[in-house]
Formats: sequence, structure tokens, C-alpha cells
Amino acid sequence: MKKRYLIVNADDFGLCHSANQAVFDLFEGGFLKSSTIMTPCPGAEEAVAFAAAHPEYAIGVHLTHTNEWQERFPWGSLTGGKSLENDAGRMWPESDDFEAHCDYREAVAESRAQIEFCECRGMRPSHVDSHMGAVYGLNGKLKMLPLTLKLCGEKGYPFRMFSKPLESQCPEGTPMWLFKAACRFSGAFGRLYHVPMPDYLIFPEQIETGDSYEAFRQNFIEYLIRIPAGISETYIHPALPTEEMQSITGTWRRRGWEYKILQDPEVIEAFRVNGVHLISYRDLVELRKQEKQGF
Repeated sequence: MKKRYLIVNADDFGLCHSANQAVFDLFEGGFLKSSTIMTPCPGAEEAVAFAAAHPEYAIGVHLTHTNEWQERFPWGSLTGGKSLENDAGRMWPESDDFEAHCDYREAVAESRAQIEFCECRGMRPSHVDSHMGAVYGLNGKLKMLPLTLKLCGEKGYPFRMFSKPLESQCPEGTPMWLFKAACRFSGAFGRLYHVPMPDYLIFPEQIETGDSYEAFRQNFIEYLIRIPAGISETYIHPALPTEEMQSITGTWRRRGWEYKILQDPEVIEAFRVNGVHLISYRDLVELRKQEKQGF
């Protein structure tokens, strides 16, 4: 596979109406190809209804096991698993908190419930990913990723996880040998359970926000036109910069810029000129089938 394919996934669909409206606009304008829904959040019903009404869009499930906005915007689990929530009935704030407390059985039951929340409302998810990487098992719960991939295999859904090492994406403080081992680990279980995955996961946290939209746009372009051949995925969190969004997170300005970025003619042209082909998760499935058939 010599071409360079990029999935830009809109995470946090279903968080709230401001996030939902941004995703609606991007899909309907033809600027967005993939998104994933946070089912425990207040805007989930609205997001799932949109996805069910538009099966042509690649919309999946953003498995949510953490709640980083404990006081300003709290939510709990769908299943009420005791190990998944703190004393206030909220999901744990960070991935390491979740892994330190969760029971494997309850965590997988919650993942299943979130997927079936969508399925039972007439939505056929295109793929699955993980909010804050909570089910990657990077903080000690090593069985979490294989169990998640097994669930995705059972359901027949692709999953967001790197399967090949890319030195520039090795997390800070992690030895490269360990990062390579993690890629082999995820790739092996993906193949075992027949779960299509991207080759590379491009972490957008490394894209500097800058002090203006124009600076952010330049950083966004320069970072993403350098992806390698194969299938890469990165993610954004588009939202309208409303009072609602400002009340939830201090990142509201960047989220507003991420709403603008995919519609920007300069970004669209930069991808075209540099041979970066934007695809969806449904396209990923087809490309993986073609690989198996030798095309």
C-alpha cells in the first residue's frame, strides 16, 4: 500500500449539543468522514438519532470509561458497575484511575452496553474507539485491550489502535522497544479476532494550538502532511464555541478551531497537493479486504 490515507475522526460526538451541532454541520457539508459517540453523555440520544437517520455516514462508538470534567459536566456509567464509578457516582477522571479501580468483567460489560445502546436505537456503528485511551491497558490492565478487541471481533467492528510503530508517535518517556512491542501486541490480537485497524495512530496533542487560528492551521497542516504510506488515523474534537462549551472545558477555543479546520480551503488543498487521501472507517474496511485479496 503505497498511498497515504488519513482518517480524521471527530471524537466526543454526543458530549453536548454544541459538539453535536458541529458534527452535524461537518457531515452534512461533506467535510467529515468519521466520528464516534460518547453514549454516557447528555447529548448521546441526539447524536445516535442523527447516526441512525444517516447510515451513509461512518459513525461509531467512543467507548467512554472516564469523566474528566467531574464537577462541571459529570456523568456515570450505563451499567452502574461499582468498580467503574467513584463515590459520587461519576466515572473516574483519568485513565489511570479507571485502570486502578476497574474490574475487567464490569469494564467489558460497560463497553458492550455502550455499543448496544447505539445498536438498539437503529444505529449500525462503523467502528469503535476509546475516550482517553482508557481501554488500551497502558497503565497496568494488560488484558483490557485484548478483551476489547475480542468484543469488537464478536460485533464485527473495526477499532482504533496502532498496529505498526512510528517513532514520532512514541509516547514521551516510553522506550522505543516497548512501543514496538505494544504495536506487535495490538496487531497480533487484531489479527486473532479479525478486527481491522489503522496502521498508525497520529496523536494530535503534539499539534501546537498557537495563539491564533492561522497559527493552529499551519501547525495542523505541517504535522499531518508528513504521515507515512499506509492508513493513519488522527482525531479532533469539533464543537461550536458557545457558552455551553465554555462552561464545560477550557479547550473550547481549540475545539472551535477544529470545527473550522476541516472546512478550510487551505487545509483541503494542502492535503490534495501533498497526496494525503482522506478516508472513512468504512473505506478502511474495504482497503483491508483488498489487501487480503492481493489488490
